[in-house]
Formats: sequence, structure tokens, C-alpha cells
Amino acid sequence: MPRSLFVALFLLSLIWGGSFFFIKTLLHDFGPWTISFLRSALGLMTIAVVMLVLRKPFEFGKIPWVPMAVMALINTAVPWTVIAYSETRLASSMASVLNATTPLWTIIVGVLFFQTVTNRLQWLGMGLAFIGLVVLLGVNPVSIVSVDLLGFTGMMVTTLCYGVGSQLSKRLSNGLSMYQITFGTLLCSTICCGSIALSIEPITASHLAAPANIAVLVGLGIFGSGFAYILFYYMVQKGSPEFATMVTYLIPASAIIWGYTLLSEKIEWSLLTGLVLILGGVFLASKKQPGKAAGKQAAGAELHNCSFVSKAKKAPLE
Repeated sequence: MPRSLFVALFLLSLIWGGSFFFIKTLLHDFGPWTISFLRSALGLMTIAVVMLVLRKPFEFGKIPWVPMAVMALINTAVPWTVIAYSETRLASSMASVLNATTPLWTIIVGVLFFQTVTNRLQWLGMGLAFIGLVVLLGVNPVSIVSVDLLGFTGMMVTTLCYGVGSQLSKRLSNGLSMYQITFGTLLCSTICCGSIALSIEPITASHLAAPANIAVLVGLGIFGSGFAYILFYYMVQKGSPEFATMVTYLIPASAIIWGYTLLSEKIEWSLLTGLVLILGGVFLASKKQPGKAAGKQAAGAELHNCSFVSKAKKAPLE
């Protein structure tokens, strides 16, 4: 494979892993809905400029706006906001590790509601990941759990939203380009998050104009929600969907490094052990057994993100 693919993989893991750090930093001055609004708006501006430069058609009349709005709510607006809220109660590194369970929720949602066929290896992987979640909870006889349950639950809701959203986006992608799906989703998310943020959360001009916040918003919105998708689809087209989804395994490690070096977050043994178990479970659940329809699922972040899907396989955005 060309060396440029590995460079793109490394850069994408840094961008999507850094999204958790960016969110944590912005929480000092903005509320969760405002962060999601600014992130969506900047990502929307980025993809619009890219489409204009590349002369990609918008074709507004071709986009099914009601299903698009529903998908944007489930796959972008709500999870991005809940991630921000969860990070008010959890370390950014912990949030990133919990976000890595997205592929497992995608499989579970597919089985329960979309008749997805599974195999024993996938169930073994989900069991292993569940053990990883128990480790992350820090179960003990004194305090029962050592992790904030509301923040933990918020991240589980986020990954469940991504699981549902990825299944819906698979069905919405027919007849639309990846640019149209990304544009439509970010437009709907911007309107939704902006309406709520302007109603319930104060946004001051001084905070928006602060150089530090501008730099972080550029990282989260323009790079994390704009150029990141260009890198991802570059790897899909020049490499393969399987290669592109390898970013799933690098995002938590990247986020842990960001949190440790820039936020002085502690790296506990339970965090590393839980990370290994969850990623091991995701790896097993993503494997296909010969002769069986395994339905490999991929996530991305924020899949953080996560997020927008072409006719190729999906990954987790932040």
C-alpha cells in the first residue's frame, strides 16, 4: 500500500482522537448544545466549500429531507451533544474508550431491528467487550462503581445512537453521494443544535472571539467534522474499507495521549485494561466466519463521530 495511506490513517486518528480533547476544552466556555452547533456549522461550511471547489452537485430536491433530518438527529446532533455532556463528568480519555464500543451496538441494533445475521465469534467479541466495560466501571464492594454513572450512561446512549444511525444511513445512502449525505446531515444538525443552543445556552461574543477557542473550534469543526471525512474516504478509495476502519483501534489511544499530555488526565490500569478488552472484542465481532453472513460493522468516534456513510463501509466519526 502507498505510504500516503498510512500517513492519512495516522492523521485521522489524531484528528478524531483529538476531538475528545477539543470538546473538553470548549466546555469551559460553552454548553453541550452550543458545542454541537458550532461543530456542525463549521463542518457544514467546510463540506460546502469542498463541494463548490470540486464542483460536486448539491441537488437539494433529490435529498429526502425528512429521513435526513431524523438521521441527523440520531447520528449527529444528539450523540455529539451527549458526548459533550458526558465529558463534564468523565475524563476525555474515558469517553473515547467508551465510544469505541460503537461497532458492537451497531451489530446489536442490526440483530434486533434489521434482521442482521450474526455468528458465534461476534457474540464472543461482544462478551469480551462487556467485560471491558465492567472493568472500566471499576466495580468494587465499597462504592459499587468508581466511575460517574451518569457520564457512563451518556456515552452508552451515544454509542447506541451511532449504532441506530449507522443502520439508518446505510438505507439512506442509495442514490446519494457521500458529499450530499454529509452536507444534508450537517445542515440538519446545525439547524437543530443551533435552535436549542440559542434558546437555552448563553453564547458570548468574547468567548467566540477568544484565540484559544477559535483554534480549538477549527480543530473540532473544520478538521474533525470536515476534512476528516475527506481523509477517511481517501483511504476507502485508495486502500479499502477494511483499512480505513482500522482508525477505530487508533482513536482511543490517540485520545488518551491527548488527555494525558494536554489535560493531565491520569492513565489508570483499569482504563488500559478496559481498552484492550473492548478493542479485542470489537476485533472479534468484526471478523467474518467463512460461509456465513457476518455483516461486518465499523465505527468511527465522536465516530466521535461518527457518522456519515457512503456506499462503502462505515466508520466511527467522533
